[in-house]
Amino acid sequence: MKSLITILVILISTLAFAQTTVSGKVIDSKNQPIIGANVYLDGTYDGDTTDDNGDFSFTTEEIGTQALIISYLSYETKTLVADVSTFNKLQIKLKDDMEALDAVVISAGTFEANDNSKVSVLNSLDVVTTASALGDFVGALQTLPGTSTVAEDGRLFVRGGDANETQIFIDGIRVFTPYSPTTNNLPTRGRYSPFLFDGITFSTGGYSSEYGNALSSVLLLNTIDEPDQNKTDIGIMTVGGSLGHTKKWDKTSLSVNASYINLAPYLAVFSDRNDWHKPYEGAQGEAVFRQKFTNGMLKFYAAFDTANFDLTQEDINISEGVRFKLNNKNFYANSSYQGVLGNGWSIHSGLSYTIARTDINVIDNTIEDDENSAHIKLKLKKRFNSRFKLSFGAEHFTTKFDETFSTEGFNASYGFTSNNSAAFAESDIVFSKDFAIKVGLRADHYALSDEFQIAPRVSVAYKTSKNGQLSLAYGDFYQNANNNILKFNSEVQTQNTKHYIMNYQHVTDGRIFRAEVYRKEYDDLVKFDTQLEGFDSNFDNSGSGFAQGLDLFWRDNKSVKNVDYWLSYSYLDTERDYRNYPTAAQPNFANTHNFSAVAKYWIDDWKSQVGFAYTFASGRPYNNPNTNEFLGEMTKSYNSVSLNWAYLISQQKILYLSVNNVLGFKNINGYQYADAPNMNGDFSRRSLRPAADQFFFVGFFWTISDNGTDNQLDNL
Repeated sequence: MKSLITILVILISTLAFAQTTVSGKVIDSKNQPIIGANVYLDGTYDGDTTDDNGDFSFTTEEIGTQALIISYLSYETKTLVADVSTFNKLQIKLKDDMEALDAVVISAGTFEANDNSKVSVLNSLDVVTTASALGDFVGALQTLPGTSTVAEDGRLFVRGGDANETQIFIDGIRVFTPYSPTTNNLPTRGRYSPFLFDGITFSTGGYSSEYGNALSSVLLLNTIDEPDQNKTDIGIMTVGGSLGHTKKWDKTSLSVNASYINLAPYLAVFSDRNDWHKPYEGAQGEAVFRQKFTNGMLKFYAAFDTANFDLTQEDINISEGVRFKLNNKNFYANSSYQGVLGNGWSIHSGLSYTIARTDINVIDNTIEDDENSAHIKLKLKKRFNSRFKLSFGAEHFTTKFDETFSTEGFNASYGFTSNNSAAFAESDIVFSKDFAIKVGLRADHYALSDEFQIAPRVSVAYKTSKNGQLSLAYGDFYQNANNNILKFNSEVQTQNTKHYIMNYQHVTDGRIFRAEVYRKEYDDLVKFDTQLEGFDSNFDNSGSGFAQGLDLFWRDNKSVKNVDYWLSYSYLDTERDYRNYPTAAQPNFANTHNFSAVAKYWIDDWKSQVGFAYTFASGRPYNNPNTNEFLGEMTKSYNSVSLNWAYLISQQKILYLSVNNVLGFKNINGYQYADAPNMNGDFSRRSLRPAADQFFFVGFFWTISDNGTDNQLDNL
């Protein structure tokens, strides 16, 4: 009996302390050994790191079914589940992680301005430190290739498209009235403060099927997900003041920002070419509320602004000039939720609502515009793995626009109600680190014209070298006519373009080079037979056109110490037969050549950053009634040099100065001709000059924050 007990004890001890050897080799897709991969049993301390031959070996006392984890940076983690006794002399092949930093990225037609993007041509700070931008994100984007310089307008004109062909979204939800209204020869500005956004994606063409009702471009603005601390921002400027505050709690945060602009004091010192009865005055308020949940985030964004002015502008046909008075109020609210549902599923939903009212008085005419617009959207995304993702969703847009026109006893009302519904689907397929494709399809129903349109889109990217890649894109794009047409005729059909894009991009540490060629083919453009859109116009969709060209971009912040610069060049060849054009011609908003140079230099001894921006644009067509050729003459080229200086008084106090067009170039935006010829049979003209050749700006910006180091230019 004693011998039996001894045998049982030895047997139990042997089983209790029995060890299993886990061994094998880890290789990549090219059968090359992976050195330094981590191999371990899940939930234990048993494991090893692969050696120079990719081999690993360790022992474990675990028994039964176990999970063996194999992981290494830039490769997909692999898990093997089986009896531990089978984990011997394994050969394990790891797949490339398609989300690694060196993986191919779809880049055709897209510029990223984002601190967190794999490939960013700009970052969020560039928006407020570009010398020519005056703190306007649109102004900064106008230094990128693909845009045309239309100095008197201020909106984005992209690749031969007019400004109405670019749509703007905040957190994926549509902004219906992104610009403040203005009058002739006074450029508008974007309504929204760049300090509330940390990511900008500017797609000059070939964009995702998620976005529709835009012929040329989409601009995506993403609000800050989560502030890092409590802070207050104070701004005192020559044109007004601003105040902002951010409060952060455990899972909730609130940012508010308010500003007031009044040009009266500035114009009292620096008068311009207009006869101001009431200089521009505007007030703006914004708020972003964020609530974090375990698996998602809810954001609520709201913005309100009001603006008014009253002036008389010179007119060659009216000796006393044209009296123009404007009063505008605009409210925009945006709510979005983005979260993880589990099993690779995620959701992005949101809605926006816009209320806009504009009252205009021109001489004896009164125009009252009211717009109420809404957008609701639901998007689902499934991540199967780093090689395949699928997203799909649906959205609905509605706009109710009403206009009342009054003049000396005559009253008329116009308007429309538009409802557009859409569904979209898109997949990202990554075949390897060197090759990826994005395929999408969008279906839109336009209620006004009772049309159903299908828009396929596809993008392909291939890495040609470690740092270089080639991308191709194709897409169909549809858009309603603008409000000035729909208010008179709501039954015109949608307009259409096809985009063809080829892009080469080379990225190294601190340097990026992009070259892109494209062609856009326009069809079904709206035409009418009167001087301007009106109730007596006959509208149809017989217009067409094309735009093609080359865009070049270079940025370098490594070659010269403390210097960051970028260069942009665009060549545009375009013609259109639309609106009341008698024949196809280069439209008067299109420049053949555009060039921008932007540089920033940090001077340690001065605690300063100085900035430089130069813009060149070749002349734009204009119509001379003294000749028989339509849009047959060109203005002289546009030139502007802007400088700025940010001086760090202390870590959180900045003195900022800027001068636009510091050399005082006498730019001409076009010409206005007399309605009738003079005694010699010639039509007299006057030059359309900017209201002022130069603009001076001085501001003091003070930040009060928890850490005591942040400022409104972040990294100074």
